[in-house]
Amino acid sequence: MKYEALIVDDEPLARRSIRKHLKAFPEFEVVGECGDGESAVAAIRERKPDLVFLDIQLPEFDGFDVIRAVGKDEMPVTIFVTAYDRYALKAFEAHALDYLLKPFSEERFRDGLLRARRTLELGKQQAPNHQLSQLLDEINKKKDHLERIPVPLKGRFLFFNVRDIDWIEAEGNYLRLHSSATSHLVRGNMNEMEAKLDPEKFMRIHRSTIVNLQRIREVQPWFHGHHRVVMINGQELKLSRYQKDKLRLLLGKES
Repeated sequence: MKYEALIVDDEPLARRSIRKHLKAFPEFEVVGECGDGESAVAAIRERKPDLVFLDIQLPEFDGFDVIRAVGKDEMPVTIFVTAYDRYALKAFEAHALDYLLKPFSEERFRDGLLRARRTLELGKQQAPNHQLSQLLDEINKKKDHLERIPVPLKGRFLFFNVRDIDWIEAEGNYLRLHSSATSHLVRGNMNEMEAKLDPEKFMRIHRSTIVNLQRIREVQPWFHGHHRVVMINGQELKLSRYQKDKLRLLLGKES
């Protein structure tokens, strides 16, 4: 029996990887690829695929927004794809929904696909959608903050403790995590990262800069009403004048 599959991921390399792994399963035919959430919603509604590989971290309109827009009862069998969202991973494990953690191995892909195929063969659509409902409820209730970030390193992932970060800066579609001795580049954007960090410990002092409040040594007046933040290691960072009062308030809580 033939099954139609849709691949949703904003990274072309990740989409090619899924296509490559699917070649070992001729019963699955890729009927489309999407690089963003809005086009994914349209493709799911139009094509009604049997299976969708759904990335969580999509620009503007993420994987969970896709589910909400399509409707959990209308979603195909879903294999989630994620780079590092540990809270989502815990929810998937608790509710037996499958996921692929980037970078995934051929064996891990095979396990996930066989699991999806068994679901399709048995026609058990109701169970996955019930689990999707539980998953969405749990994700919506999550208020925990990020504690570790997986950093790609020579084909593997190093889990970097958030508490060790001094400051974070934006570099195009990536973020550079600075610590006392090293820096690491990870895919992401400032808005997403800011939302995941504890606001009592981290603050966005500029559109391209987030700082660890524990690592600030002083705030100095600069010029034309601007200030700069001096970190413990001597690094000087520009402070947006629109964040000045908020920063002082947070520093008062830390003292």
